Amino acid sequence: MMKNEHWMVTLQKMFYPFLAVIGIPSNVLTLLIFWKRDCGLSPSCRCYMIAMSIADTMVLIHIVILELILQNFTTEPFWSRAPWCMIRDVLSFGAYNSSVWLVVCFTIERFIAIRTLWRKSRLCTKKCTLYVIWSVFILSHLFSIPYYWANESKIINGTGSFKCVYHIGRSRLYVESLVWFQNTLVYILPYLIIFTLNALVLRQICHSNKIHCEGQDSRSSRRFPHIKKHRVKSVVLLVTISLTFVYLCTTRFVTQIIIKTMHYEIERKDYSKIINVAADIGTMLDLTNTAINMYLYACTQSRFRKELQEVVKLRANPCRTDILQANIPVIFQISSKKPCCRPQNMVS
Repeated sequence: MMKNEHWMVTLQKMFYPFLAVIGIPSNVLTLLIFWKRDCGLSPSCRCYMIAMSIADTMVLIHIVILELILQNFTTEPFWSRAPWCMIRDVLSFGAYNSSVWLVVCFTIERFIAIRTLWRKSRLCTKKCTLYVIWSVFILSHLFSIPYYWANESKIINGTGSFKCVYHIGRSRLYVESLVWFQNTLVYILPYLIIFTLNALVLRQICHSNKIHCEGQDSRSSRRFPHIKKHRVKSVVLLVTISLTFVYLCTTRFVTQIIIKTMHYEIERKDYSKIINVAADIGTMLDLTNTAINMYLYACTQSRFRKELQEVVKLRANPCRTDILQANIPVIFQISSKKPCCRPQNMVS
């Protein structure tokens, strides 16, 4: 059977376990670091980092482990039978929607903090951020409820096994409406918001730096303040997270629209059709976005790298007392008299 296995199936059997292995621990580690350390970021920014780690972990558990890995390594996953067949997509799309819209809300929050400074004190607070985060999680799962009626559990002829498939009794209008609603919710609207706000932020940076360099009068300088080094770090974090999301998700966005509107009856495991190969590659790229945020933070944030190094040192030398007594206490200590991250150049 292995000789007849398509290379795409083999690739997925290797890729998804690897993604879970590098993604879930890195998300948990990121959550713990931002939970205990400020890492030079504002409280609202840290709340979004923690929330994104939780949402990405939910995506990896619901979609990568419970759906894709089980699908590739078992003949009849538990979600092949009712009611799990219907509940599966509600939980999967709820987690995915949360992950996407937390990126969008983080982009909006950073835009307000960087560009509209007069609103920062009212909107970019920890309390306001927590309200937004809870609203995102709740609404994301509410918007995924229509998927409960999109699938059905059917018996495969001659085998007695069950399979979770698209519900053949649903009208084409229902299917296309659901597809366009979901793609608008997690791709079209997020893309428009992210590109627009990132463009405005970068435009202001260029404009303010130009005025600063030309040595305009003090009134102009107050109107367009020069972007300081610690604020540049916030901009780099914003652009890196949001544009990485756009880059990795575009292929899935295009292929899902093609499959679910033009090839709704297609056998998804028939890799002789190029659209199935493109769709599964797009899915792999898309889900990669939920596993790499820690590595993006490490590449762009020096304070985060220092915290990560301390954790790695402790894990590599768990019995060393000099690490425990260092000036920067490790993250897994239950209590400490000295704070790890002193609030120097905190990003607003």
